[in-house]
Amino acid sequence: MTGLPDADRSPLSYPSHSSHPDEYRGCLRLVVAVPLTLLTLIAAYFCWMALTISPSGSWDDDAYAGIVLSCVLTIGAAGAATGLWLLAPVRRVMGWGWVLPALSLGAVAAVRWGMGG
Repeated sequence: MTGLPDADRSPLSYPSHSSHPDEYRGCLRLVVAVPLTLLTLIAAYFCWMALTISPSGSWDDDAYAGIVLSCVLTIGAAGAATGLWLLAPVRRVMGWGWVLPALSLGAVAAVRWGMGG
C-alpha cells in the first residue's frame, strides 16, 4: 500500500503488482547461470584435453603446442567466467559455488602449463 486514498491512485500510474527487487533474482539467476555454466564446461573440456595429451618424446612439438593451447583456452574460459561473476548484480544472486569450479580448472591448467606445456 502506498498510503494514498483509493481516489488518488490512477490505474496508469501504479502497477498492479509489487516490483520488489527480490522478484527478479530468480530470472537473473537463470539468465546468468547459462553462460556461467557454458564457460565452466568449456574450461572443463580444454582442461581435460590438457591433462590427457601426452607427448611421445621431447621432440613432439605438436603435442606440447596442443597442451599449451588447451591450457590457454582453459584459463581464458575460466577468466571469462570469473569476470562475469565479478559483476556486482551477478555476485548478489550467484554464490561462490558457481565460480569455484571455473577457478579450480584455471588453476589446474596453469599448473599443467607450468609443469610441461
